[in-house]
Amino acid sequence: MIMLKPLSQEAIGTEYEKELSVQDYSKKVVIDGVQIINLNMFYDDGGSLAEILRFDDQGCLQILPEFKVKQTTYSQMLPGTIKAFHLHYNQEDVWFVMPYDRLLIGLFDARKDSPTYNKSMRFVLGSGRAQALYIPRGVAHGLANVFQNPANMIYFVNQCFDANEPDERRLPWDILGEDFWTIKKG
Repeated sequence: MIMLKPLSQEAIGTEYEKELSVQDYSKKVVIDGVQIINLNMFYDDGGSLAEILRFDDQGCLQILPEFKVKQTTYSQMLPGTIKAFHLHYNQEDVWFVMPYDRLLIGLFDARKDSPTYNKSMRFVLGSGRAQALYIPRGVAHGLANVFQNPANMIYFVNQCFDANEPDERRLPWDILGEDFWTIKKG
């Protein structure tokens, strides 16, 4: 049996010493009111099934009882596409990215009286998981397909879109910095 001996920092070449770091695995900030809801996904030898949403007898979401769906929309994003940022004064969103796709999600809290004002979140939806993302009004949101395949999503909103009076306020795509939407290397 081989006995492994622990190493110390002195065992690493001096040319690498200054470049060493430890990745941050701490729990990330969650913007007040934002929810990432894990959904059930079932697999068998014929494929998979994910239950996206259930509704109560009044048409409200069981996972968010105050949220009554008024419109459902499908969107496909081609590789290299960035759709960011915008926020709503009245509308709330629930997003679902197909589990076999991947989209980079960006959120930041623009609500000046929120306990998480100016905090941001950056994470991937899809990527083998079935999750719903609830975005409250006033939280700026965007998404990017920084991957190599088209990605599909369905989103549910509690207001119908009105092109004559849209409840949509746009912000620059790079308001959090151009590098916000790039794949982190390392």
